[in-house]
Amino acid sequence: MLRLVIYGLICAAALYAYRAFKRESQRVALRVKHAEEERRNGANGTLVKDPETGEYYVERD
Repeated sequence: MLRLVIYGLICAAALYAYRAFKRESQRVALRVKHAEEERRNGANGTLVKDPETGEYYVERD
């Protein structure tokens, strides 16, 4: 019975590590995609509208 509990904990830790790795890799891939688009367009950042003031500012990573 103890082996089953330990095996379950190991599987749960492995699943958590896999999901964390997947989430981080998606974040990095999105960041690389934005950097490629900025380089291709010759931009220095992305304009984002501030909802409170209505002004635009440059968003950078």
